[in-house]
Amino acid sequence: DILVDGKVCDCDIVVTCQVGDPVPLQVKLTNWSKHSVGPFALTMMPYQDYQNGVHNYDLQDAITFVGSNTFYIDTVKPTKDSVYLGSLLFLYTGDFYLNIKFHEDNYSRDLPLSWLCLPSVHIRATEPVA
Repeated sequence: DILVDGKVCDCDIVVTCQVGDPVPLQVKLTNWSKHSVGPFALTMMPYQDYQNGVHNYDLQDAITFVGSNTFYIDTVKPTKDSVYLGSLLFLYTGDFYLNIKFHEDNYSRDLPLSWLCLPSVHIRATEPVA
């Protein structure tokens, strides 16, 4: 589950926020399997989609994370969840997206690391209301 500014997000919803206001971000990973899973790394990467196949990830002047954009998850037991909280601060107006990726963080395997990517979250940063 992904919540931006307290609102549940999926690929069909655009969350609107104001430039200059910290936007709370919550990602909850629930283990619905019968076995413990982990370790994982959760990485959040903001980008702009120019609608021509180009994604701009060079946004350090437009967005900043309050805290880290990477979280490490040791183990999630069956039917339990793990919640990660952070905040985004938008410095300019525009339409932004957030890639959220989980990848296995277990180097003892002989197989390549596997990735699980959630649908991108669409966030629209608008001018503050006077």
